[in-house]
Amino acid sequence: MSDSLKFTIGLVQLACGPDPQTNLHHAVERVKEAARGGAMVVCLPELFRTQYFCQRENVAFFDLAESVPGPSTETLSKVAKQNKVVIVVPVFERRTAGLYHNSVAVIDVDGQVVGLYRKMHIPDDPAYYEKFYFTPGDKGFQAFQTSAAKIGTLICWDQWYPEAARLTALQGAEILFYPTAIGWHPSEKAQEGEVQLEAWQTIQRGHAIANGVFVGAVNRVGHEKPADGEDGIEFWGSSFLCDPFGVVLAEASEDKEEVLLAEIDLSRIEEVRRNWPFLRDRRVDAYQGITERFLDDPSS
Repeated sequence: MSDSLKFTIGLVQLACGPDPQTNLHHAVERVKEAARGGAMVVCLPELFRTQYFCQRENVAFFDLAESVPGPSTETLSKVAKQNKVVIVVPVFERRTAGLYHNSVAVIDVDGQVVGLYRKMHIPDDPAYYEKFYFTPGDKGFQAFQTSAAKIGTLICWDQWYPEAARLTALQGAEILFYPTAIGWHPSEKAQEGEVQLEAWQTIQRGHAIANGVFVGAVNRVGHEKPADGEDGIEFWGSSFLCDPFGVVLAEASEDKEEVLLAEIDLSRIEEVRRNWPFLRDRRVDAYQGITERFLDDPSS
């Protein structure tokens, strides 16, 4: 871990095109830009190497998957080592024939992969048909020690679940990163768009507050349409970083690529937790029902 409690986080908000190699090269350049800006930890958005293919169910898209180690981790491991930066690298992981995950590899400043997280919560909604592609994660909720800090990596749909944030924080994570691909269905944007975006930010700021940790959410931008002429998804950007009491330190636009940089101070965790001791006051003796799907008879 760094001797300094203060360092800069970089969140890379991208527009993703149809060619994986071009997207990877583009991500490399933005990571380098973040490093030049002083970032010690840089996070890329979910499935950044491709457009969001889960809008349709098509077995041909399994060809987009890669192993770990593979092209993304090998390329960005070199970038991490050359620029002395920690990189959070989302990957469409091919584990073996017929078994695929939506994953994140954490690469430390020496270029070594220090952790692999596999997305635990897999959605199945119109234009988000992820259950067709991804096997739910089997590594649990983890925190990875890097040279900068101990970080937890969760992915998109995970961001709605307080259990995921809590269990990752209880592993010692000081920063929760949420690589994301989320946006509006264009037909809903006028009526529902503002409240959807507010809910997305509010829940993640809530995770920061409830656990006394920093939270970084990293989204893509652009309007991606399937080839069959459907409306597609208008990704809403708005990547942001907030502190352990939910204060937004930096926020990106809804529609532009950006390298968002913000300094954090890990001593803020101690300060917030001393004054708002939520971990101290947890009733761990009374949470047995949390592992049930639903308590049909709470008195039993």
